[in-house]
Amino acid sequence: MDTTLEQAQLRFSIAVTLLVGASSIATGLFLRSQSIAFDGFYSLVDVVLTTGSLAVSRLIAQDGSRRFQFGYWHLEPLVVVLNATVLTTTCAYAAITAVHDLSDGGHEIRFGIGAAWAALIGVFSMIMALNLQRKARTLGSALLNLDAKGWFIGASISIAVLIGFGIAALIRGGRFDHFTPYIDSSVLLLLTITLLPLPMGSLWQAMREVLQLAPNALDQQVQNVMRSIVNERGYLDFASYVAKIGRMRFIDIHILLAPDAELGTIASVDDIRADIAARLGGDIRAEWLNIMFTSKRAWM
Repeated sequence: MDTTLEQAQLRFSIAVTLLVGASSIATGLFLRSQSIAFDGFYSLVDVVLTTGSLAVSRLIAQDGSRRFQFGYWHLEPLVVVLNATVLTTTCAYAAITAVHDLSDGGHEIRFGIGAAWAALIGVFSMIMALNLQRKARTLGSALLNLDAKGWFIGASISIAVLIGFGIAALIRGGRFDHFTPYIDSSVLLLLTITLLPLPMGSLWQAMREVLQLAPNALDQQVQNVMRSIVNERGYLDFASYVAKIGRMRFIDIHILLAPDAELGTIASVDDIRADIAARLGGDIRAEWLNIMFTSKRAWM
């Protein structure tokens, strides 16, 4: 993967997002549109958090230091927790604001200009998303793919705003005209309710990693592999401990043998470890895999 191209695309995306976010907030304030202003504010918050994530991803690519001897893997879920918490709070606050405005009778805005702005930003965001997604596939970049999803969310927000404003333009002047002051806050409330599960889902997954809860799939995989190894090689028992922190897998395996058992040479022991590693899959250079042999159950 060409890291230089990846970093250049991310920097360009962050700069454009800043421009779009700031202009959306300004437009929303000018039109007195909560939904357009929220779209811009959401973009600005996402820029700050994405910049932090990018900094952490650079650290993760480095070797550990004297203070962080296991590397910087633990920073990844911590950043996700922070990002998801901020975005969840932002959505919740926007929903409360929308409910408050609806209870006060709503407010009038310039729906025609608002619809035109939402259409412009929606089309632009979709073009950015498709372009980033194409380059993510070309470079094999997970970071660009994640950024593309962010642009897709932004495009979805703008399209939802456009639909809401379109409905308002249709009913204005008719028998349902008295509903038009509620359109903007209703769109904002619908957006926040729709978007809220996204950061909350990320928050739950990241909290599982921060708390080092054993991933069920990885735990079952290790258990199945070790049962086969124990049966094939005649070992007495085994104990395994797994965790997943960010993109890093941590696997500790303790194998119980009889006190008089012979493992052979160091090369033979390494061959056993290599066999277990191969069956587990993954890349032992990019994960923590510790395999220990003992004749005392207390060490397990």
